Amino acid sequence: MLLVPLYEHPADRPDEWELLIRSAGRLHSVVLNPDNGPGSAPDERFAAVAGRLRDAGVSVLGYVDTDYGRRPHADVVQDLLRHRDWYGADGAFLDQACAEPELLPHYGRLAVAARAAGARTLVLNHGVHPHPGYAALADLLVTFEGPWDAYRDAATAPPWTADHPAQRFCHLVYAVPPDAPAAQLAHERRAGVHCAVPGTGAHPWGTLPYALEAAG
Repeated sequence: MLLVPLYEHPADRPDEWELLIRSAGRLHSVVLNPDNGPGSAPDERFAAVAGRLRDAGVSVLGYVDTDYGRRPHADVVQDLLRHRDWYGADGAFLDQACAEPELLPHYGRLAVAARAAGARTLVLNHGVHPHPGYAALADLLVTFEGPWDAYRDAATAPPWTADHPAQRFCHLVYAVPPDAPAAQLAHERRAGVHCAVPGTGAHPWGTLPYALEAAG
């Protein structure tokens, strides 16, 4: 299954958003990120595509930056509520999540707040394998985010991951060359959810995964 973080405005990339909606049956979820979060005011175009994705049975994850635990709890909660109220988000994607055990209580409180804000699907994006305690907080852990070169040579998953089904783990890979076996590697590394895109540089998530581009 594909978790797709398409960080582009629907007015600028309407064809890509239409393809996402048509591909609903292949999607685990889509991350909605109007402005490094929900933004300062509702955006009707994002609300429209979010509604169509939900109607198609796709979980819409509101993007919230946690700045590795440095961002105040109240600010994170405000973003969660704005995603719910403005875009009807039924999930949360907490980005830049700390991986160390010291901040487990902080992220535990954020998890409770996200559930209270209506998040039926909670994703923590650590980008690396975190302390195993984080698995109790979220439905999905992003345990790799990075370029293809690093993913190709990445170390094997730590033993504790074998205690959980593959659908609890996600790998997000960018700068992926055509025909690179990213999906095969994700399967071999027991990541039941993944996304492999060609995008590079500071903004790789403005491109769709190869799996959908090929289908479009």
